[in-house]
Amino acid sequence: MRIAVVNNFYPPRVGGSSHLSDALARGYAARGHDVLVVTAAFADAPAVQERDGLRIERLPAVMLPETRLAVSFDLSFASRPSLRGRLERLLGGFRPDVLHQHGQFMDLTWATAAYARRHGVPALLSVHTRLENPAASYRHAFRGLDATVVAPRLRRYRPRIVVMDAHMRDYITTRYAGGFRDLVAIPVGVDPSWVRGGDPARGRELLGVGDAPVILSVGHVIPLRDRVGLVEALPAVLARYPRARLVVAGKVYYDLFLRRAEQLGVGHAVRTLGAVPKDAIPHLLAAADLEAHEQGDGLGTATLEAMAAGVPVVGWGRLDNFPGISLVDGRDVFLTHRDDVAGLAERLVRVLDDPGAARLVGERGRALVDAHFTLDRVLDSHEETLAELVAAGPPALRWRPWHGTPA
Repeated sequence: MRIAVVNNFYPPRVGGSSHLSDALARGYAARGHDVLVVTAAFADAPAVQERDGLRIERLPAVMLPETRLAVSFDLSFASRPSLRGRLERLLGGFRPDVLHQHGQFMDLTWATAAYARRHGVPALLSVHTRLENPAASYRHAFRGLDATVVAPRLRRYRPRIVVMDAHMRDYITTRYAGGFRDLVAIPVGVDPSWVRGGDPARGRELLGVGDAPVILSVGHVIPLRDRVGLVEALPAVLARYPRARLVVAGKVYYDLFLRRAEQLGVGHAVRTLGAVPKDAIPHLLAAADLEAHEQGDGLGTATLEAMAAGVPVVGWGRLDNFPGISLVDGRDVFLTHRDDVAGLAERLVRVLDDPGAARLVGERGRALVDAHFTLDRVLDSHEETLAELVAAGPPALRWRPWHGTPA
């Protein structure tokens, strides 16, 4: 197959969507498919790059300022008058059999969706982020954007959509009804090998907390994963383990948890490392007593990578988070329902109280990842899904050359 992978976010930019789209693109190429990556320019990354058997085209883009409305992420957009003509030449020369798009509200998804509709190319869309924000005013704005901007665009070309977890399934079916061909359940894929084999001593140096008990939290801090629940659970943890420390490894886009820590008098027990190099994560995980990241909004890449490293995971979440894969509290992970601060604190203390039992939970979590969430297994599912789309034929029009004049 000739597969065009589309994502505004792509390495060297960091992030779950970026790393997964890159891993899948490299996996497609390794299995003999022709792969073109279409992404937005970022920092000093080359405009055209060939590596790992694929070609990467980074289109000129503008970085928007960080705002709470943008989920506190720095977003880059490639829209400009010349974009349509550029994509016509780029994709017209490549002649994709299928598109694999990432991100429903990004402009390259919309632009390539228009190309797919004009030329009858089927599309698979992976939705990584829900347009949600805990603040009421932003929540209404995001609902409006979904209803008036995103959903109408999806209805024009009706992609097949990848459902990564139960939260995302509920979100998609509610917000984007009529905007997709069908849904396919494929969990987030991780590469277990890269998070294993970390050096605990090196991790302790990076953590900077000596030999204190460590609650590690990996990932950027955004409104949907704000760490406020962890901070509110800290007083109960510190009452039993006064030297315990919550260490956040990720860029802080949203600092409410730091202000809440000061209000509760536990600011001394919270340490932020900022964005850390990828090669530091295995060492941090090896040194941590546990990892606590997502809080009721889906168990994503950071959680699975912690589980793959054999680190017990504590948090808020649904035991039916992954369609078709059952989780058991206290066996595979330590989970309680969203907003249950007392339950979260109890599980944090339980892990610190009984390291042996917690280690067994970590080992079961590791086995669960190996059985269901490795990149090879997830790549199999994506490859089969793309092949089905190609076999089903174009959704509307056949491919035809474009003879227009670029804007």
